[in-house]
Amino acid sequence: MRTVTSADLAREPFLHGMGAADLRRLATAARCTGFAAGRRVFGQSEPAERFWLVQDGTVIVDLRTPRGGTVVIDAFGPGSVLGWSWLFRPHQWHFGGVAATPVRAIEFDGRLVRTFCAVDPSLGHDLTRRFAELVVERLETTQTRLTEPAASVTGGDAPHGDAGVAASGSDRR
Repeated sequence: MRTVTSADLAREPFLHGMGAADLRRLATAARCTGFAAGRRVFGQSEPAERFWLVQDGTVIVDLRTPRGGTVVIDAFGPGSVLGWSWLFRPHQWHFGGVAATPVRAIEFDGRLVRTFCAVDPSLGHDLTRRFAELVVERLETTQTRLTEPAASVTGGDAPHGDAGVAASGSDRR
């Protein structure tokens, strides 16, 4: 398995502009990984101890419903960040994720990254800011999708119930 370098991380959109020393430190917590199509990457309510930078393929993020079905929340592809629950207490996944296609990604050990952030508050601030911006961006995207006419309960062609919400673009962070 190929080692992840700081140069690899510098090419990732989510980490663009991060300092060389921080990238070197993060590279020590990273590894290349992959998931076969259909494999569950993480499960709702399970401990969140990792996050990923998707390099190739698509991961569907979903949510279990009280009736036992699932709703598709979104789809994330190359250039996307997958997972923020590792950073915020209680460090438990709020959603699930499954590889829709074969996926190649850089995986980070979230516990180790949290330790780096505790030791170096400037790194912690930078990563927390980046992930908070990501959360806000995704909430805004969800709000837009839910308020579009096709998403209304009274009409439109969007799927409803356990069939899921139409997945949107996969080129976002």
